[in-house]
Amino acid sequence: MKYLVLYFWIVIISLGSGCKKVSNQEFVKVISPKEMQVFLEVDSVQLIDVRTPKEFSEGFIDNAQNIDFFSPTFKEEISKLNKSKPVFVYCKSGGRSGKSVNVFLDAGFTKIYDLEGGFLNWKSQGLRTVK
Repeated sequence: MKYLVLYFWIVIISLGSGCKKVSNQEFVKVISPKEMQVFLEVDSVQLIDVRTPKEFSEGFIDNAQNIDFFSPTFKEEISKLNKSKPVFVYCKSGGRSGKSVNVFLDAGFTKIYDLEGGFLNWKSQGLRTVK
């Protein structure tokens, strides 16, 4: 009986976590710095840095637009972006950009790429930044 209850809970937990991944997976993809670099070299993309203006002023990925996740106008500012084009988003280490993905989804974006490990990971890979 213990095993039956344990099995039941494992199935419930698996189904619950699987649903979340599947629903966002078709719209959101976490990509490595190298993958993002390829996208940035190939096409003109909407690259959004969701860090604070102070963080942004200390260095950013070339051609990034700074839209502060903590700004009270964050939702309004991202709604001005082209929803039919893919959007690439990053923050310092991946936390804020991961949270911002839900805001982008709610705003109607259907192709969202989140930089794995954020700006710190980008820099650690020795990729180009500007000030």
